[in-house]
Amino acid sequence: MNNRVHQGHFARKRFGQNFLHDDYIIESIVAAIQPNKDQALVEIGPGLAALTIPVSKLVDHLTVIEIDRDLAERLKQNPLLTDKLTIIEQDALNYDFNILATELGKPLRVFGNLPYNISTPLMFHLFEFANIITDMHFMLQKEVVTRLVAAPNSKDYGRLSVMAQYYCQIIPVLEVPPSAFKPAPKVDSAVVKLIPYKQKPYLVNDVKILSRLTTEAFNQRRKTIRNSLSNMFSVEQLIELDIDPTLRAENLTVQQYCQLANAWK
Repeated sequence: MNNRVHQGHFARKRFGQNFLHDDYIIESIVAAIQPNKDQALVEIGPGLAALTIPVSKLVDHLTVIEIDRDLAERLKQNPLLTDKLTIIEQDALNYDFNILATELGKPLRVFGNLPYNISTPLMFHLFEFANIITDMHFMLQKEVVTRLVAAPNSKDYGRLSVMAQYYCQIIPVLEVPPSAFKPAPKVDSAVVKLIPYKQKPYLVNDVKILSRLTTEAFNQRRKTIRNSLSNMFSVEQLIELDIDPTLRAENLTVQQYCQLANAWK
């Protein structure tokens, strides 16, 4: 049997599909999520329902977002999920989560085994809806989780670290070996919990400026910020803000990036 075929479904490379099948890992993730009947739970990329089925047993209703039509059809036919699911057949990267929060009348709890090829852009998309999300539990490449929690002055600290830490408290949950999936990916994975701040530690007047600033800085991370941010700030302005122009992008704290974003005119 082709090792990419699992439960009669051929894992599609273009959707980055790797299906979770390890019972201990599945139970650990569900325990971390702690699903509750009165919550608006949303699963992104339910796949072969490894998480969907155990979560649905603990709640009255579950919304899932699935781009693969064959998998969406399988979910509709699954007797264990009858009357439990609302299936949204869309690309989560383009989905307006405000619609769902309005329909369900409560903040969302989002979870999923995210396809590695879209995990970072999907998190950036979800950050835009942070005000209507209670928390998020995601299976990601371990390397991505390392970047999410990275502190300044480390090689893993980058734009994702700054933006994620601006929006959320980030808590690593557990590490997951390749053997927990079929087909087994070539990398280690990890589960992480992101809790959007109700009151952010740092206030930013315009988050688009913060986004642009971090893009400019980290696109040229080997350069000092006097060069990488020269389109936005002069050396004199940096010094006035008490920020050393000889620092590199990875040396600035989240607070300093927020300070720069607020100072930019």
